[in-house]
Amino acid sequence: MKKSSPTPSHHLDLRVHTLAQLFNSLDPTPFLNKDLDREAEAFIENWAMAYPPKSHLHITVHLATKPEEADPGTLVADAIHNYFGYKSKLVRGELSQLLTQGRASLVIGLVFVTICLLAADRVGQPGSGTAATIARESLTIVGWVAMWRPLQIFLYDWWPLVRRIRIYKALKVSQVRVVHTT
Repeated sequence: MKKSSPTPSHHLDLRVHTLAQLFNSLDPTPFLNKDLDREAEAFIENWAMAYPPKSHLHITVHLATKPEEADPGTLVADAIHNYFGYKSKLVRGELSQLLTQGRASLVIGLVFVTICLLAADRVGQPGSGTAATIARESLTIVGWVAMWRPLQIFLYDWWPLVRRIRIYKALKVSQVRVVHTT
């Protein structure tokens, strides 16, 4: 019987002077729905990307100045969770669009490669002359090159998006706490 290994935990310590440094100052929405500051967001995402998506993530925000809120921990945790939940939905939409584009590209590519291969058969058989051979080979190559984009989407382009979704979901449920450090 295979022994399951415990899910790894990873910790990030963010040091800021005030809570406002974590959030985009130009965002007029209420605190729980505010966008993270671009640098803070990039720092948190890059940190989380270094670990497996199923890791338990812990974020500790160290504040240099005493916060105005009685308990900023819950407020900051909810804001971070809401933000990465929102990011997860955005990337899921991006993935859906990519797969829709992939299906359309696949249909177009299959029709085009079929037409090219049928035309290549009509151009000439092997031994029917140099021009006919060049035309036949060119049609075959062009037809298969048309399949490049759908194959790229279905073989390579989708999985980085799925990984980002998993990371955002892990950040959405991460343990966040705020501590006042002097």
